[in-house]
Amino acid sequence: MSSSTAFPGQSPLAETAPLSLCAREPHVPADRLVAEMVPPPRFDSVRFDTYVPDPNQPSQSEAVTVLAGFAAGLGGSHATGAGRRRWFSKKPAAPTGPRGVYLDGGYGVGKTHLLASLWHATPAEPSLKAFGTFVELTNLVGALGFQQTVRTLSGHRLLCIDEFELDDPGDTVLVSSLLSRLVEAGVALAATSNTLPGKLGEGRFAAADFLREIQGLSAHFRPLRIDGEDYRHRGLPEAPPPYDDEQVTRAAYATPGASLDDFPGLLDHLARVHPSRYGALTDDIGAVCLTGVTAVPDQSTALRLVVLADRLYDREVPVLASGLPFDQLFSDEMLNGGYRKKYFRAISRLTALARDAKGLVAQ
Repeated sequence: MSSSTAFPGQSPLAETAPLSLCAREPHVPADRLVAEMVPPPRFDSVRFDTYVPDPNQPSQSEAVTVLAGFAAGLGGSHATGAGRRRWFSKKPAAPTGPRGVYLDGGYGVGKTHLLASLWHATPAEPSLKAFGTFVELTNLVGALGFQQTVRTLSGHRLLCIDEFELDDPGDTVLVSSLLSRLVEAGVALAATSNTLPGKLGEGRFAAADFLREIQGLSAHFRPLRIDGEDYRHRGLPEAPPPYDDEQVTRAAYATPGASLDDFPGLLDHLARVHPSRYGALTDDIGAVCLTGVTAVPDQSTALRLVVLADRLYDREVPVLASGLPFDQLFSDEMLNGGYRKKYFRAISRLTALARDAKGLVAQ
């Protein structure tokens, strides 16, 4: 269809065809990777006082108190070596003591909100604080090299790592070495995950073979458990059911900046784009419209979709779809396997974005 051809019945204001994620193959330069290590748009304005703890979950209020104190403690001079500040200790800590905090809990309890609030509350220039997902951190190492990444981040006051998951042994060794070097340089650490530090990698690979590295990682963090229900759906109506192909296509043509793709084709395209570039893949996209949503065929494809869902959620991009509802994307085997918490997080976030997209369809 020509870009100047209107879809039958569309608004006369929409004169161009939608964008396509499948037509994009972004290449992100290393300097952009470093510059973008800040909280994503959804979490740009969050603060500790905008976090609403569940009164039935005291661990949520406790987390705010601990993290606020952690941020305040980062206001001193950036010390290194034996003279660095000993975090979370009333007495001088042993050299092997924790240098950070690790937020553990189920999906939808506000861990990313709290992590971003910590970044904002830390009294340091943005250039001295870094915020990124685990996959973005590992990609930074790939782009800059290990030694240059150490040099780049060693001058920081704080490194925040969201969605901390160890999916393969190579990542385990890489991140263990990187964080050890940064801790030695006096960098404070904060991370979120659905898995306790000592359990990282469990159910994904032969974690016992890499127990030393995993234990080394967990030694850098003080675990902070956050209990609660998924706030994204607490007290809200059910997500709208999937629409038909025609409704989705009409909405894509009528929505400025919308993309329109066939879901199986998009899954194939994601295999050709590194997950660290999925954020750039969605640059300037106002809404994502998908036709023919089906169950995800395999685990590798499912994990790529999880990353895309995270980037769309971070950027507050509504998702309108036809086909299967999002709670049927992943098989029972996937939902009961080692990556189950990732899949449930993706379902939760995509469902929230589907609710956001409801207004795109003409009633």
